Amino acid sequence: MKDVLVIGGGIVGLSTAWQIKQQSPNLSITILEKEAGAAQHQTGNNSGVIHSGLYYKPGSLKALNCIKGYDLMLDFCRKEDIDFDLCGKVVVATNDHEVPYLETLFARGEENGLANMQWLNTEEIKEHEPYVHGVKGIYVPQTGIIDYKQVCKKLESNLQESGVLIYYNQQVRKINHMGTSSRVFTSTSEYDGKLVVNCAGLYSDKVSKMTPLKPDLKIVPFRGEYYQLKESSKHLVKNLIYPVPDPNFPFLGVHFTRMMNGRVEAGPNAVLAFAREGYTKFDINVSELLETLAWPGFQKVAMKYWKTGFGEMYRSFSKGAFTKALQKLIPDIRESDLEPGGAGVRAQACDRSGGLLDDFHILESDHFVNVCNAPSPAATSSLAIGDEIASRVIKRF
Repeated sequence: MKDVLVIGGGIVGLSTAWQIKQQSPNLSITILEKEAGAAQHQTGNNSGVIHSGLYYKPGSLKALNCIKGYDLMLDFCRKEDIDFDLCGKVVVATNDHEVPYLETLFARGEENGLANMQWLNTEEIKEHEPYVHGVKGIYVPQTGIIDYKQVCKKLESNLQESGVLIYYNQQVRKINHMGTSSRVFTSTSEYDGKLVVNCAGLYSDKVSKMTPLKPDLKIVPFRGEYYQLKESSKHLVKNLIYPVPDPNFPFLGVHFTRMMNGRVEAGPNAVLAFAREGYTKFDINVSELLETLAWPGFQKVAMKYWKTGFGEMYRSFSKGAFTKALQKLIPDIRESDLEPGGAGVRAQACDRSGGLLDDFHILESDHFVNVCNAPSPAATSSLAIGDEIASRVIKRF
């Protein structure tokens, strides 16, 4: 029997196991991952941004863990010789109506401890990003880029060297609690542990419902689709360019991201995925889709945001509409500059009343810790989230 069973081999699960092992080396830990390798879903399909903490409500778990996680991530990467680039980003108001919320973002950034942010006028925006149109902007020097799959690869090797067992192709089917321990049944095996930590991402709600902690929420999968700039058009973007986000919608809007591999991504949109692992328009899991559509919370979200959702769906099928959205930031960009890129699926927790949970959400009991919601910036925050979970875990031993 192991002391701790961690379900999920994304960056949050790996970071959690790593932090537990750092703080309590004698605890025995096993990680169970349903895929053939680590970081196959949210972690492996994001745009690789090191977030600074600009957007998040001061004092929220998101803000606290992003800022702490930012420092932990950079320290880990320096120690482990993982490449990253703190290239900075600009956040741009393209019209006067967006300026008040841009000012709110600046104030939030200052409250969250971001130093040396700069206000930019139209000419100063162009000094950072020559092809961007904006009436006012913020330069955030702390933001950077990284390949989180490389971080996971190093975490994986470090964990294995420290004696942590990682079993792949182990989809969790059932959990039986037996007094002071639990038995986790997977697709091929059974594992006993004193404490179960659920970091299952897109399936965190389903795993949670296998435990005595049954949160009244559901993961609604949103697909983010990207284009990328052709080689001949990469000069249009130097680093990272973001719009002023809609404060009522938990997504940042289409933006431009230079990546560690040299690509420049444009996007994403945010459309309902028809499967929890629905990376294309044609990936459909009927039972998962029906679950989403039948969830009262999703129905309320759909009623509230139908106009926004329709626009996102339209951009999914219309390259011209997607290009038009990008032209708000870079008027010179054309459809011919874009070629298909990748896609990721975001696990967005939605409660019964129609609330899209914006903050990290962790539920725990004596024998279970469920990470029920870990949206962006979970990758940046992962080592801090792992540290927080580790402190809760160790108290039980």
